[in-house]
Amino acid sequence: MTFSLGIVGAGQFSGQFATLFQAHPGVGDVYVTDLLPERAEKLAAAQGLAGTFPSYEAMLESDVDAVAIFTQRWTHGPLVLRGLNAGKHVYSAVPMAITTEEIAAIIDTVKATGLTYMMGETSQYNPATVHARNQIAEGAFGRLFYAEGDYVHDMDLGFYDAYRYSGGENWKETASYPPLLYPTHAVGGVLGAWQTHAVSVSAIGVVDDRGDGVFDKDVSQFGNDVSNATALFEVAGGGSFRTNEFRRVGYPSHIRESRFRFFGTEASMEQLATVALWQDKKGVQDISELLEPKPTMSPDDPSLQHIAPELRAAFTSGSAPVHDRARLPREFDALHNGHEGSHHFLVDDFVTAVNTRTLPSVNAWVAARYTLPGIIAHESARQGGARLEIPDFGDAPES
Repeated sequence: MTFSLGIVGAGQFSGQFATLFQAHPGVGDVYVTDLLPERAEKLAAAQGLAGTFPSYEAMLESDVDAVAIFTQRWTHGPLVLRGLNAGKHVYSAVPMAITTEEIAAIIDTVKATGLTYMMGETSQYNPATVHARNQIAEGAFGRLFYAEGDYVHDMDLGFYDAYRYSGGENWKETASYPPLLYPTHAVGGVLGAWQTHAVSVSAIGVVDDRGDGVFDKDVSQFGNDVSNATALFEVAGGGSFRTNEFRRVGYPSHIRESRFRFFGTEASMEQLATVALWQDKKGVQDISELLEPKPTMSPDDPSLQHIAPELRAAFTSGSAPVHDRARLPREFDALHNGHEGSHHFLVDDFVTAVNTRTLPSVNAWVAARYTLPGIIAHESARQGGARLEIPDFGDAPES
């Protein structure tokens, strides 16, 4: 059983996923569309895709079964809703949306249509999250009461080039995207292991002082001048977690941009750029090797030449020893992976969910719990750190 797929957006990210979707035995024809038709045509020719569509509207009017959205991060909510309302299953890059109303509408539409929706949050399969999830399931932490998740990616390390590529001559207007509205790598990495959800938040933003027109309120499409932000969340059932979203930081984000820590009554786990430790009351165990993906693709591969060198590590990582690859199709064994080994698993999750009509790992309800905390945290920071309640849409209904 296979289904056809239309990729929306032919930018730096989607090409890597086009390869995986096309190779998956559960997917048939793969098409692509882009606001710049020449980009879609170039991707289709390079990867031998089934064809292109002149617009998203034309794709939705076709008999394509599903769409995969890889567009600018603030556009996802409306595009997802249009896809679902056109009868298409939807895979979406992060974030799910940028308003509470958009998230609520997506959940309502998934309920009404019965279609598959999945958000492709890479931290769901970050090796640290996978290991913590396994250890929590075994009770190794005791009672988990605190965690930390960081997405620390300096603008100088590839983001300037990425925004120029996607934003055109007015790229500075969108390069100022508020850090807390891109929360899912940090929040999802924590909640992907800790089976709870955030119920309140207090956040603080740091006003940028680079003075180069990025994070300038007068230039920003979002009226944003904050480049670094920290949020402290209270969770259901007792406990808390803290996340950092940093875009001006002296840190090697090209080595590891997402990192996590978990603290329980019996054990703890901490991760930095090049080391990870498991700690209990008896001592310390270095688990760095267990969580380290092995590159499967050279950063100098011709397919990556359009991507800034500082960003290429996100597209070349293989799997880590902690990953269970037994469930994946063998067609993936020789293909590139990315974002610390997550790409293979995310594609397989979506394809399996569509073909078996089961809920994917990061379904609409999980995606809401990964995304909405950041939206409310952004508002908290705008209010000087006011503690705000976070709405919750509950657990996914049992299928």
